[in-house]
Parts: sequence; structure tokens; C-alpha cells
Amino acid sequence: MSETDITPKPPAESASTVVIAGLANLGIAVAKAVAGVVSGSSAMLSEAAHSVADTVTELMLLTAIRRGERPADEDHPLGHGPERYIWALLASVATFVGGAVFAVYDGIHTLTHGEEPGDPLVSYLVLAVAFALEGYSLRTGVRQARAEAALLGAPVGRYLRLTPDTAVKAVVLEDTAALAGLLLAAGGLLGGQLTGSGVYDGVASILIGLVLVYVAWVLGRSNARLLIGRPLPPRMRDEVREEILSVPHIVAVLELTTLIQGPREILIAAKVDFRDASSARQVEWACEEAEEQLRERFPAIRRVYLDPTPGLGPEREPDR
Repeated sequence: MSETDITPKPPAESASTVVIAGLANLGIAVAKAVAGVVSGSSAMLSEAAHSVADTVTELMLLTAIRRGERPADEDHPLGHGPERYIWALLASVATFVGGAVFAVYDGIHTLTHGEEPGDPLVSYLVLAVAFALEGYSLRTGVRQARAEAALLGAPVGRYLRLTPDTAVKAVVLEDTAALAGLLLAAGGLLGGQLTGSGVYDGVASILIGLVLVYVAWVLGRSNARLLIGRPLPPRMRDEVREEILSVPHIVAVLELTTLIQGPREILIAAKVDFRDASSARQVEWACEEAEEQLRERFPAIRRVYLDPTPGLGPEREPDR
């Protein structure tokens, strides 16, 4: 995003992207597990664990989208937006525990105990099919990311780095990691086939685990920041301030607080100084006008709270 913009997107788009990725990973996980048992490849078994972890991740992301979209109620006056980041954070933990730990352990076990190589043909066939399915899933995620980035006039990489829609970010990162893992698994199989040594397969398994550690760390950090409370980018905060100051009767924004509550939920709170001559009715009108202008310019803004506050300075001494 222009490093500065956040625009709402229909939740159905993110959900469909996650569903496609989840279905692809589920089928791939079964095929990889069978191929790993038949071929005796630790890299293939690591890839099976990778796909299982990805499937669990997609289920958690789908839960995050559904629960985060629930409307505000009496017990949750600010909505349920942040709940999506709790589930997304759990999804990154699942990637680490379910995929990375198993892959590294299995690779070390292979290096220290060796393995009996089996027929790699089934594994090659499964890897080829898995590559096609993962590629399709990645293509779906990248297509959505590109469409959103184009609307914001930003490069795809910057959009993925800054977007609060962690579901799309997770799908793109995990599918990219999956393709890298498939190539590593194929390299391990080929190395073992050519040399008769299980070292290549074990190393490939460890590398797959390290790739998953990186993905889990990136997604975990992103969701943790949003859970703690991430403000809008500096340039967008400046634009919000300018928009408020453009309203008649408002002379200063003394304090501005912004909070991203979800991909389509931004909260704005500000202490605002009004002209001394402004009547109570004019102050009320200015507050309504400021909220309307902000929502029109930034559709993701859901809540605006303006607090009339006298400015400080010798010319603004309070009446006694």
C-alpha cells in the first residue's frame, strides 16, 4: 500500500483463498505420507507433516476470518476484529510445532541413524502433482494480493508486508514455502538415488524445517504486532490529521490515536481544539462532518471519536 493506505476488501475473497489452499494441502498431505512410507524418504515425511500443518493453519485462518467478521454487540462494543489475530497467531504456532519441529527432528534422526531407501518413483509423481496444486493455490493468493495492491497503487511486496489481512499473507507465504519444500524434497530424493546415501534426504528434511521456522516467525511477529495494537502508517496518520483540520471550526488536532482492529476496521480517536467563537451546535456539526469526511476518504475507518479539548497557550487561558 502506498505505505500508507488500508482499504477494505470483501471477506469472501480472503475466505475463498484460504479454502482453496486448505483443500489442496489436505489432499497433498495424504499423498505425501503414502509416498514417504513407500519410498522411506524422511524428506517426503517432512513434507507430509508440512502439508498437515498447513491444513491445520488454513482451518484456523478460516475460523479467524469468520469470528473476526462478527458485528459489535453489548459485550464487545468495538467488535470482534482483533480475535482474528489470536487465531492467526495460533496458526503460526501450528506451522512451527506441526511442521518445523517434526521436519528438523526427522532430518536429524535420518542423519544419525540412516534410512533404508525405497522406490522413489511414487515420491517423484506425488511431488509433481503437489507442485501443480500448490502452484495453483499460490497463484490464487498472489492474484488477490495483486488486485488489492493495484487498488492501492503499491507493489505486491509492500502490500504483503503492511496489510492487516494476515490470511492472505499466510496463504502466500505458506504456499511459497511449500514450493520451496517440494524442490528440497526432490533434491534430497535425487541425491539419495544417485549416491545411495541418506545424508541428502536428511539435510533436505532439516532445510524444510528451517523454511517453516522462518514462515512461522514472520507470521507470528505480524500477528503479535496487530494484537498488541498497530497504529496506521505515519503518512496515513498525517492524512487523517489533515482531513480533520480541513473541517470548519476545527483549529488544531492536539492528540491523535489510530488503531488497526482488523483488515476492514480502523479506529480514530483525537483531542480536537475548536474556535473559541464556535457554538455548541457548530461543534456538533464539525464532529459529524469530520467523521463523514474520514469515512469517505478511508472506507476502512469504522469508528471516529473526537474529544473537544481547549488548546494550551497564553492566548487560550481558561475562563475563571
